[in-house]
Amino acid sequence: LEHFGSVEAIAKAKAEIFTGLEPDGVAILNADNDQYDLLRFLAHTASVPRVVSFGSRRDADIHLEQVVCHADCSCASARVLDVPVSYKIGAPGRHLVQNSLAVLGAVSLAGADLARALQPLARMKPPKGRGERHTLALANGPATLIDESYNANPASMRAAIALLGATPVERPGRRIAVLGDMLELGELSSALHQGLVRPLEEAHVDLVYCAGPMMGALWDALPPRLQGLHAPESAQLEEALLADVRPGDAIMIKGSLGSKMGPLVSALLAAYAAKQQPVRQDRVSIN
Repeated sequence: LEHFGSVEAIAKAKAEIFTGLEPDGVAILNADNDQYDLLRFLAHTASVPRVVSFGSRRDADIHLEQVVCHADCSCASARVLDVPVSYKIGAPGRHLVQNSLAVLGAVSLAGADLARALQPLARMKPPKGRGERHTLALANGPATLIDESYNANPASMRAAIALLGATPVERPGRRIAVLGDMLELGELSSALHQGLVRPLEEAHVDLVYCAGPMMGALWDALPPRLQGLHAPESAQLEEALLADVRPGDAIMIKGSLGSKMGPLVSALLAAYAAKQQPVRQDRVSIN
């Protein structure tokens, strides 16, 4: 936003990719995106012969029918160009299910085996900085660390907060969000940071740590009961965060790469001899 001025301008820049599509190619577009109608129009303007939509809308060509998100996996049923499928993704998060719809649409349109494409999704693991989970070995019991530190924007921040909200905690354990600045948002930066209050409350987050000057807008908008600590730089949160972690806690760390949230993940791993959580391989069905 800082460089393009509006989401519409970003969408128009993204649409430049249509000019490189093969003459008989297909554009697969997210029907749930606010810019869907604009992108569809730009695809037709670029003479794209076929546009296929995906999302939760019932009229989407590839549409999600049901989703159940667990702490360590996601299960979904969908119709992929009129073919019903049920499958598991070996990582939690509705945003990953949304992405999988586009993947399965591409598989189907390429003429590949849709059933075979579903199998590796169950073995998927969140990569480092993008939802990787660790168990922190505290003296009196474990805590969960969710590493979302690679990057952040308003949409991915809301998705990560929802992921934290879906993570079970055993009381007196708490859900703790450790959030760094979302960069390059331009004039809308303050409003977009403040706009995280509602997602945090809806996710039943108990405590929020904030790092960076832009996160000051969120800090000021937070109810006092959610305020943990605000610091100008992420490194200044380390001592307090390490001292505050309790057994049963679920801690999610996220921010733009420039906000340097990764070292906080490393500090927790070093302090509490963490290990990566195993991914369940059992089958989960949707009725």
